[in-house]
Amino acid sequence: MIDLSPELITFLMLGGVFFLVMTGFPIAFIIGSVAFLVGTFALGPTTTFHILYSRFFDLSLNYPYLAVPLFTFMGVILQHSGVTKELYDNLYDMLGRIRGGLAIVTIIFGTILATCLGVIAASVTILSLMALAPMVTRGYDKSLASGTIVASGTLGILIPPSIMLVVYGPQAGLSIGQMFMGAFFPGLLLSTLYILYVAVRCFLNPKLGPPISKEEMTPFSISKVFRLLKSLLPPAVLILAVLGTIFLGIAPPTEAAALGSLASVILAILYRKFSWSLIKQACIETLRVSAFVVLIAALSYAFVGIFMNAGCGDVVTNSILSIPGGKWVTFFVIMFIVFLLGMFIEWIGIVFIIVPIFSPIFEKLGFNPLWAGMMVCVNLQMAFMTPPMAMSIFVLKGAAPKELGITMADIIKGVIPFILMVMISLVILTIFPEIITWLPEKMIGKV
Repeated sequence: MIDLSPELITFLMLGGVFFLVMTGFPIAFIIGSVAFLVGTFALGPTTTFHILYSRFFDLSLNYPYLAVPLFTFMGVILQHSGVTKELYDNLYDMLGRIRGGLAIVTIIFGTILATCLGVIAASVTILSLMALAPMVTRGYDKSLASGTIVASGTLGILIPPSIMLVVYGPQAGLSIGQMFMGAFFPGLLLSTLYILYVAVRCFLNPKLGPPISKEEMTPFSISKVFRLLKSLLPPAVLILAVLGTIFLGIAPPTEAAALGSLASVILAILYRKFSWSLIKQACIETLRVSAFVVLIAALSYAFVGIFMNAGCGDVVTNSILSIPGGKWVTFFVIMFIVFLLGMFIEWIGIVFIIVPIFSPIFEKLGFNPLWAGMMVCVNLQMAFMTPPMAMSIFVLKGAAPKELGITMADIIKGVIPFILMVMISLVILTIFPEIITWLPEKMIGKV
């Protein structure tokens, strides 16, 4: 054991993580290694092992986190159930005839997917396979098509039942139900801003998003409306099974996730897509995602335990609170730090590391904890679209059909305007915090 000041330990832990992230090592091993090595030298091996053991044990007893594998299972089953294709086809038939219509369909479809899946990779993959080729082959600008898919797919990390919200809530001392309700309108706000951007851009420059050809257009009829409503019914049932039971107080999020998993299996049966191979595939994918989340969560949780026990939390708190300019300058500095971290580190590591550190700061500054938490989540949603480490960009590049010739430059160019839309949403949410707090206060009470 070496006698080190809390300031030096803070520098070693945070600096070590940032430096090693730049080398390309997996974030889970970086966080775990830094926590173990610095903890052993600064606190001693006995204290370090005790902290690691207790943190791992506490995490394993956290009941709300059972919702993570359940929501993942629900999303995988729904992805293969056939529900999504029928819905997209009907939206395509209704809105494809207007300028930018296919991109608008993609945003609406991505919003609905987000309420059913809650996983970015699944949403971006589905949108890439279903929407990219129809847009590009009909003359859509490659950048606009790519940016629309990335932006729509990343809504899955914000709109409930987002796995990030499930993880964030307990770390900030907020219920998952509060997080879901608080995220509902910000998610719709983002979706609306995306649609407005596409509509205005294609109105000013029709070549970017031409309507489908006259040969593809079919006369409008009431039967089309009924087909669209029919295709909206299965997702509506799933949303009601999950969000409805939470919002109405019928079931807590973990039980609601179980209901959602059951509902997704029933939908797969009704659409004649159910098979034991599908269940096997869903279980394997659920295990893979859950193992990834648990590994990073456990090591991040241990990292924070070492960090706090070494007095580093007080160092960070005092440093941030000493920033001149008042609470809003301090808040924007925190948001900038979160954005930078989101560009380089997986969200699960960020949430487990920064939330226990920044939540007390938000409280001391007098900010509503739910509002501050949702601002962080929206900020991270923006960071997930921002190079160099934006996962959604790489998922789209990998899923895009090779014959379309989509380059990384096309995707990055297309994403930039949507990043600006998220920035605008953050400004709106700052000016009108009730967009976040109104629904939870009406359904639960004062947050």
